[in-house]
Amino acid sequence: MTGGGRPVLELTGVARTYDDGVPVHALRPVDLLVGTGDYLTVTGPSGAGKSTLLNVLGLLDRPTAGSYRVAGDETSKADERRRVTLRGQLFGFVFQAFHLLPGRSALENVELGMVYGPRPVRERRRLAAEALDRVGMSARSGADPRTLSGGERQRVAIARAVAGRPRVLFCDEPTGNLDTENSVRVLELIGELHREGITLVVVTHDAEVAARGDRRIEVRDGTVTERPARAAGPVPAKEATWGS
Repeated sequence: MTGGGRPVLELTGVARTYDDGVPVHALRPVDLLVGTGDYLTVTGPSGAGKSTLLNVLGLLDRPTAGSYRVAGDETSKADERRRVTLRGQLFGFVFQAFHLLPGRSALENVELGMVYGPRPVRERRRLAAEALDRVGMSARSGADPRTLSGGERQRVAIARAVAGRPRVLFCDEPTGNLDTENSVRVLELIGELHREGITLVVVTHDAEVAARGDRRIEVRDGTVTERPARAAGPVPAKEATWGS
């Protein structure tokens, strides 16, 4: 399974098995290439292996077999420090549950996504403010997340994910906790980020969300299959903006 742009994520024979007495094949051997500028959606029933695949792609979990290259860098045997560095430099994550810290302002929550990177405090503050402005949340930068609506919290979570200029944005059910109106707004924002050059991997149960992607894969019983997606031309990657 191949993407359209220059490879950024490459899985070759990657599998993940959990063994607690009885082996569970959460992800069976898969070959998958995600190209720069791809908009890949991942669908499938609960328990099929979608989260396992996302965790492996995002360097949150290690495969038990196969090769996984990130921007040409083999990660399967890399030590944890190298994996954390790659994750921080190249990836952003948006989750269904937002994961914003109460008692910290929206701006501080966005900054926290860059705390373990090399950027000095002043640059982190500037990038966080720019990201909040990008998602239309500048006016609420001082707000505690507990005072924000679900849609506003998800926009702050997206700002946190993209403030560090990642090359790849992973979204796990990004509209799962939102009403229809806010879901549309968040999906439009994600689409804008894609058009600006970010590579997207979006896990979803929602057929309408899945239909927005250029490519779609389905996971069932740990097996990954590419399905037809809407026709779309290549998206020019603006790596001077995202991933710089």
